[in-house]
Amino acid sequence: MNLASIIESHPPEAVALRYASSSTTFGQLRERAASVRRGLGARGVRRGERVALVFPTTPDFVAAYLGVLGAGAVAVPLNPQSPIAELETELAAVRPAMVLLGGASLDQFSGQVVALGHRALGFGEVEDAGGPDVAIADTGADEPAAFLFTSGTAGTPKAAILSHGSLLANIEQVELRIGLAVTAEDTGVLVVPPFHVLGLNAVLGVQLFAGGPLVLVERFDPAGLLQTIGDEKVTVLAGVPQLFAALLAVPGASGEELATLRLACSGAAPLQPEVAEGFLARFGVRIWQGYGLTEASPTVSFPDLAGEWRPDSVGTPLPGVEVRIVDADGEEVELGDPGEILVRGPNVFSGYFENDAATSAAVDRAGWLHTGDVAVMDEDGSLTIVDRSKDLIIVSGFNVFPAEVEQVLRRHPGVAEAAVVGVPDAEQGESVRAFVVPAPASAGGEPGGEPGGEEVLEEAEIVEFCSRYLARYKCPASVSIVGELPRTPSGKVLRRAVG
Repeated sequence: MNLASIIESHPPEAVALRYASSSTTFGQLRERAASVRRGLGARGVRRGERVALVFPTTPDFVAAYLGVLGAGAVAVPLNPQSPIAELETELAAVRPAMVLLGGASLDQFSGQVVALGHRALGFGEVEDAGGPDVAIADTGADEPAAFLFTSGTAGTPKAAILSHGSLLANIEQVELRIGLAVTAEDTGVLVVPPFHVLGLNAVLGVQLFAGGPLVLVERFDPAGLLQTIGDEKVTVLAGVPQLFAALLAVPGASGEELATLRLACSGAAPLQPEVAEGFLARFGVRIWQGYGLTEASPTVSFPDLAGEWRPDSVGTPLPGVEVRIVDADGEEVELGDPGEILVRGPNVFSGYFENDAATSAAVDRAGWLHTGDVAVMDEDGSLTIVDRSKDLIIVSGFNVFPAEVEQVLRRHPGVAEAAVVGVPDAEQGESVRAFVVPAPASAGGEPGGEPGGEEVLEEAEIVEFCSRYLARYKCPASVSIVGELPRTPSGKVLRRAVG
């Protein structure tokens, strides 16, 4: 089985993708994916090797993704908005055979990627490379299809291995849920970028499997998205809570733009009740909230659309997904009591690339994925998320692990110590707040410091420093300069007591 095969049976004349003013049929998409397979073979990429994809959300990305999978290689989608320092870390972690660049990323990154010792090619150099025809590889279900970077259930970002089987299993699990299932009659829209698992599999993968057209949105603009949904007669919209909050805030929107929408799905972060209720009141559309994580490919649970609409609930486990709610000793809790969510099923990931310790910590010997998320389950099996046992910060649906930001902050010559926490944010759900302790200035006085005192730190300069090494959403939105950080008796920083 090969995930790239999901488009092979659709009518060749049926529209697969819409982008700007152009359309791509499934026949054309199959031809483009086949061209990429040929090009990869001609360029020496072998089965099982990693190919990093640095693309905006365009048809080129979809063709590249399917071509890499079809060749039996492993796709590694990366954020095209990342600074080169972040890409450098991720590329070093996965050691790709090729870095494939599309759109503006080609001019922005190709020279720097080559300087880092990696092989960088523009998408056109591969798609038009020629070579003999290459059939879709007959990969096994357990063979890796994609690596996605995630903070995981604990620790700093690492590459989660998603197999052909786990990605396809989750698509099929979604399609078995009545009401959530997408058909060839549905028009979807891809707003969440495909380096995020929600965009890559829950939207792109599901829509390609179903065979209906998918509208690609390269840059999120709330008013523009409303117009796109109306113009393209979109029926299915999936996004992070902040997307719906932004649509709700568009002045003058009447709800006519969403007249064709039959399903609005929120995921990747908690949905604020006031957003859900405001959306229903203004647009007449219910937002249904699901739950998932990268390591589950991603969807774990979703409501029954025939049942009661409960904005606070993330629904029941999908068909084929097992869920347990357990206490600190691993024992199942009573109904209504909070506990950690454990997940098991064919959609669970294969582990973290070259990180056995992290894999063992995330998935136990019985195959249960320990999510680190805390929920309660009611009598009908519905889940309500109540907390996170990890320190993860979720900014506009994207995971930020404090340790990664703190590591960058400590690289600043004027910072002695740093702690990072998430704080509520009306637009993004959460934002990153940093607390830093200035480093002592040298006796002779360093630039920016005072003799015998402390370095003089400015919030804007610290944020700018972070932006050199981290994607924008990971950078602190605010910085507080403090004299010391609270610690446990053992000396560990107490993040939750900061500020």
